Amino acid sequence: MADRKNILVTGATGNQGGAVARELLARDHSVRAMTRKPESANARKLAALGAEVVIGDLDDEASVAKALAGMWGAFAVQNTWEAGVEKEEVQGKRFAKAARQAGVQHFVYSSVGSAHRKTGIPHFENKWRIEETVRGLGFPTHVVLRPVFFMENFLSPWFKPGIDSGKLAIAVKPETALQMIAVEDIGKYGLWAFENPEKSSGRGIDIAGDARTMPEAAAIIGKAAGRRVEFVSVPIEEVRKGSEDYAIMLEWFDRVGYDVDIAGTARESGIRPTTLPEWAARAAWRP
Repeated sequence: MADRKNILVTGATGNQGGAVARELLARDHSVRAMTRKPESANARKLAALGAEVVIGDLDDEASVAKALAGMWGAFAVQNTWEAGVEKEEVQGKRFAKAARQAGVQHFVYSSVGSAHRKTGIPHFENKWRIEETVRGLGFPTHVVLRPVFFMENFLSPWFKPGIDSGKLAIAVKPETALQMIAVEDIGKYGLWAFENPEKSSGRGIDIAGDARTMPEAAAIIGKAAGRRVEFVSVPIEEVRKGSEDYAIMLEWFDRVGYDVDIAGTARESGIRPTTLPEWAARAAWRP
């Protein structure tokens, strides 16, 4: 049997995969970091930390099979906004099946918060179907992590240009409290899932670190950035022009929203949640 410290991490040069890889490496796990860009700066940083960086593409079955060979564990994540809803589902199901065929003993899949709640959001529903595939494959142990809205989204092209000009623009109501998580905490939960396979097996664990209204978030970000930032409510019709999927999600935030027991999950895992003020104080806000 493969050494239980041998773990393949997909998306290793991205946010989630990178965070999980770094946490595993810090605890002396043997990490094989799969990426399409082995020469990238992020890949070189992981190699410097001790990772075995390998080239792999979720659309290339041969490269995936090669990357999975000899692994005890695997961390799986896909990117909706890059692949699209349908392709992401194909990638997720195909990777899970390849991992089972390769003899992976413990499979950790990063889904999305509330994927199990019949949200009607396309990029939530496809992850639920991937979860169902993972459960049906019969891994000796597996766990599904379900992170909520990323704090790092505030640094993305969706929000950062507006923040640079003093506006946090998003199509949600000012009274809506949005649960969110720092990517570094996803890494910590990934480590926890790999180091407690029997305890976490078969579970879907929703994870979050804080909950804030967007006016609160604007004030927190403004304080950290050293400038005034105001919340601006964008008409949902404008969002829908660019992405029906994204618009449906924002409407769901207002109508229903995530329901993570932040304190309870923190107690069980021993992971102290990163709050938005803590995260914002460390973020790079300079234009």
